[in-house]
Amino acid sequence: MPRSRRAHGARRGGRGARSSAKAESPASDDETASEVLSHYSSASESTSVAEEGTGSEAVDEQAQQEAEEDKLKECIDHVSDKSTKTRQAALESLRLAFSSKTLYDFLLERRLTLTDSLEKCLKKGKGDEQSLAASVLTLLCLQMGSGPEGEEVFRSLKPLLIGILTDSSASPVARQSCATALGVCCYVAAADVEVTPRPGGGVSPARVSAASPGAAFLPQRKDLASCLACLEGIFGTSCLEEGSSVPAHHSPLLQTLHCCALQSWSLLLTICPSSQIRQILDNHLPKLPLLLSSEDVNLRIVAGETVALLFELAHELEEEFFYADTDLLCAKLKALATDSNKYRAKTDRRKQRSIFRDVLRFIENGECHAESIKFGLECMYVDSWVRRRVYHAFKELLGSGVRHHLQNNELLREIFALGPPLALDAVALKASKISRFEKHLYNSAAFKARTKARSRVRDKRADVL
Repeated sequence: MPRSRRAHGARRGGRGARSSAKAESPASDDETASEVLSHYSSASESTSVAEEGTGSEAVDEQAQQEAEEDKLKECIDHVSDKSTKTRQAALESLRLAFSSKTLYDFLLERRLTLTDSLEKCLKKGKGDEQSLAASVLTLLCLQMGSGPEGEEVFRSLKPLLIGILTDSSASPVARQSCATALGVCCYVAAADVEVTPRPGGGVSPARVSAASPGAAFLPQRKDLASCLACLEGIFGTSCLEEGSSVPAHHSPLLQTLHCCALQSWSLLLTICPSSQIRQILDNHLPKLPLLLSSEDVNLRIVAGETVALLFELAHELEEEFFYADTDLLCAKLKALATDSNKYRAKTDRRKQRSIFRDVLRFIENGECHAESIKFGLECMYVDSWVRRRVYHAFKELLGSGVRHHLQNNELLREIFALGPPLALDAVALKASKISRFEKHLYNSAAFKARTKARSRVRDKRADVL
């Protein structure tokens, strides 16, 4: 945390003044990210527990909510403004607001207006504006959920997303956002076409339509198949060129695009029916390991994670699944898990080794690294490659707001089988939180104790038993 400068008249404060200023300096990125987010701070965090429940606070909360809604209405209006800068600023504000709050009731009656404005931005905008519009569209689908409203938003703009994604003359940044939007929106809007439980509860019964199979699932099948084919056509060009023994060479921007397309494609694999998974295994399991030799570290990592995901889905269909080239694949994974080439960046080597150790361990022994995610008073375990792919997709989309959505967004709670949102009063939430000053004191005490313990061990005069 940066040190605050002392004022000329504050010399008498000494060390206490510096420590108090340091403790009171803001630490959250969400509080300074945008002017819009400043309107979203909860009233319960700025008032004492004794003041909660009073009539004046209820009035303040209502006034604050009205101010938030007015700000959002203004941003939605500005998305149709003639000025490009105004439209981009409004889209950025909506992106930050949608990722930090659940706004289903507010957006329900305004989704058509916002969808029309986003359509114009995607059609007439360029580069950054198209990228922001695709991101806002993705968050809008997430806010609406997997019901008719979310499907309507996705299907109305799906042709535009595919058109921009497959247009080689379009901006690479816009194509990257459209690849992500196509995968996430299809995942949200396309209900499961078969009741196929995923490892670790990746798909919950609430997301499976109660209608009879057959024609009821036909639109979802078409959406899923068309999106998979579109995304495959993008990242497939990174595979081996015909008659060559090395992967196709692409510019860094195109490699990032292929990485986004592969991530979205692997996300959609988690909702594919078992009959389609068998076909995908036959067609892609021999091809995807070729991407492990890509020049781009992120594409290599995503390819390795996708291979592990395919193996997990294969073992789900057939416990004794056998892949003929497992030994060759494990040799490649082991080389990447122990890569120490100096021409790669140190951070890239560290990240690559960590991921490929997990992939290799799963391919060889079937062990999946478990990760615990804490949010509020709850904790969720990501203990399969399916859950890992789904969680990381929403984490990249929502950023620091993912924990708020895990607590309050019904769609995410259904996807991860967390049940309905917990009904906690403000007093319980306040009691469960630790103030920044208390965290600072705890960290300082722990640091001092750790330093003393290490100093005693490092002291040459200490008795070694």
